[in-house]
Amino acid sequence: MNLQFFNPLRWKKSFLVILLTAFVVAWFTFIDTYSLKTRWDLYTQKEELKERTEDLNNRSEELKVKIDRLNEDPALLEKIAREEYGMRKPGETVYKVKREN
Repeated sequence: MNLQFFNPLRWKKSFLVILLTAFVVAWFTFIDTYSLKTRWDLYTQKEELKERTEDLNNRSEELKVKIDRLNEDPALLEKIAREEYGMRKPGETVYKVKREN
């Protein structure tokens, strides 16, 4: 049995350098806390959160406009209350009509 193969002190320096380089690259690519894979995952998550934030900001602006319209126009407020929530004035009778498609 050739025991020199298992003794790292007998290996060529170029092989040791290649082995060490491969280990360092693998370490920083996959294993380390700040590995490239982790950084890529965090980058994609950051981009998704930016898009979601932008969507929520747009939705917020739309809701602000809707609130302003409701504060300025009591007829619109009454219309929404009647149509969406089925509210009525005292003494008023509401008839619901079912539409067939």
